Amino acid sequence: MDKKLPKRKHPRLKGYNYSSVGAYFITICVEDMRKILGEIIVGRGDLDAPYMQLSNYGLIVQKYLEQIELHYKDVFIDKYVVMPNHIHVIIRISRDNITPIDNGASGLPRPTNHKIPTIMRAFKKLTDKEFGFNMWQTSYYDHVVRDEVDYLRIWQYIDNNPIKCAYDCDYVKMEGNES
Repeated sequence: MDKKLPKRKHPRLKGYNYSSVGAYFITICVEDMRKILGEIIVGRGDLDAPYMQLSNYGLIVQKYLEQIELHYKDVFIDKYVVMPNHIHVIIRISRDNITPIDNGASGLPRPTNHKIPTIMRAFKKLTDKEFGFNMWQTSYYDHVVRDEVDYLRIWQYIDNNPIKCAYDCDYVKMEGNES
């Protein structure tokens, strides 16, 4: 029996310049959604919010996220969270800084030369090299932030992600419980 696999949709917006000034919400997932970046800790006290306790892998991811600004001019990491099996990050580009490449009829730069895909590819490659294995799913989710309302909604989503997962996910650890 020869099953046809569904045609994979290209995750990037066709024709969009991912080096344009603006903010981008990026989510990258660990391959097979393995929970290796850390765990959510709850139970410190009634008023204390759940928090992420990063594993050694999570600390490496955090290190490389924080170094992105050092390696890319006019690129800033505004907000991020490392979760047990994925990361969320808001990357902001403050100035157009791309040299167009002639790739045929459209005249648009090829997506591989856009800043966001270049940053994501380098981030995944560097972390995988330090881990010694391919940790990430093949692609990533991106959302071009439209306006301030969208930006603030995403910021809040990132802030609340550990809290939301503490009550919705099955990988929560209670403080003081070593099992």
